[in-house]
Amino acid sequence: GVAPGDHKIRDLPFQPGKLKALSAAMLTSHHTNNYGGAVKNLNKVELELAKITKDTPGFQVAALRERELTYTNSMILHEQYFGNLGGDGKLSGVIEKRLGGQFGSAARWEELFRVTGMSLGGGSGWVILDLNFATGDLRIYGTSGHSQSVAFGEPLLVLDMFEHAYAMDYGAAHAKYIDAFFQNVHWGEVEKRLARGDKALQALRT
Repeated sequence: GVAPGDHKIRDLPFQPGKLKALSAAMLTSHHTNNYGGAVKNLNKVELELAKITKDTPGFQVAALRERELTYTNSMILHEQYFGNLGGDGKLSGVIEKRLGGQFGSAARWEELFRVTGMSLGGGSGWVILDLNFATGDLRIYGTSGHSQSVAFGEPLLVLDMFEHAYAMDYGAAHAKYIDAFFQNVHWGEVEKRLARGDKALQALRT
């Protein structure tokens, strides 16, 4: 486990200058300021939570718990987002077959994933392809915040649609950012997550 207040910022799993159509400046800023900020704030919140007692006002406890969940999910989702970048964007293998079987074709899945991202453009949120442990299948979720991801699942592919993920390079042109994202997906990492999720799902059902 991780002691309260002791979460560490993980390095980018790729060289930021090597990605296609996403600048090193934007990726570095995103990683340092947004992801790094979430980790630092989570540490601070956890240390404050360690100080609460039965006499702490309820509104203070509720506010800290809300921030704890927001920063926790921001940390996790950012790590998943950066972790599924750095590839060549070429979909193949088991994950392609699973997407095709689930959505009719991989192209149909991509259409649904992209349009979900487009629906969040100009605002904030995440698009997540999850292995839903409650239903046992793959689902696309779109969320406007950090604390609305599926409660019981394995995130397989994560797309950050907060403006900080693309505005430095693309301004308000979020469609171009989504195109750039797909050029850099590390499908091998997504497939690894699917295998891990399948294993967990099997264990849950025995």
